[in-house]
Amino acid sequence: MTPEILAFYADGAEQGRLSDPRRRIEYLRTLDILARHLPPTGTVADVGGGPGAYALRLAADGYHVHLVDPVPLHLEQAAASSTHATSPVASIVRGDARRLPLGSRSCDAVLLLGPLYHLTHAADRARAWTEAHRVLVPGGMVAAAATSRFYTTWEYLAKNLYDDPAVEAILARHLRDGQHRNPTGDRRLFTTGYFHTPNDLTAEATTAGLRPHALLAVEGAAKLLPDLAERLRDPHRRDLLLRAIRRIEAEPSLLGMSEHILLIAHKPTPDSTATEETR
Repeated sequence: MTPEILAFYADGAEQGRLSDPRRRIEYLRTLDILARHLPPTGTVADVGGGPGAYALRLAADGYHVHLVDPVPLHLEQAAASSTHATSPVASIVRGDARRLPLGSRSCDAVLLLGPLYHLTHAADRARAWTEAHRVLVPGGMVAAAATSRFYTTWEYLAKNLYDDPAVEAILARHLRDGQHRNPTGDRRLFTTGYFHTPNDLTAEATTAGLRPHALLAVEGAAKLLPDLAERLRDPHRRDLLLRAIRRIEAEPSLLGMSEHILLIAHKPTPDSTATEETR
């Protein structure tokens, strides 16, 4: 991980990010998608799991969860939370998505909910996909998140950030090559990253030998709603919003409008591979 990415996470803000009134939509929608696609039980590797928001929730749901993250502060935060949890995480290990400290065929599911948009080189993302494939059992599932390179244009307009002369150049580069750099030092403009197109995400998984099953918008355009925080605080309005997003989550023409896109893919079983070869 590059020094600027480590510095971005060093202030500890990631621990509270998903509980932020507006950003909680990402957490709620990701849990909704995982609940529909994870196997009912088993071992889950939460790669790039940060301070443990998803790992702890899945451990509470009965999964055997291994959290892997490269940021020392995240590991300390996750360990502290796990120590006080009724259902602790099975292990918390410093590691890299490109070289997982996990055995081959040891996991029923792998979560890549952050690593892919911090691996700016295609070869590094390919290694992360290959590692996910390696540690999965045949038939195991990957849930991989990407940041859409198209969403940021609307987000920066909605946040009144476009007046900064550097912002238009940043957004133009997103569309040109997917690379994100932040020369301004403004934390609202994120840190070094790579932003996918929806098709990129599917192609990367397929190249690694995985079978894409579903490509879904996480937040949709919900984060552009000016009253999003108020909607999420009201149980009735929150449920209406979540149902609205779910109804159009797989619509290809709308995927790029979502800040995050989530791909569900599976590792083929020997039987399924043999069947394809005989067709």
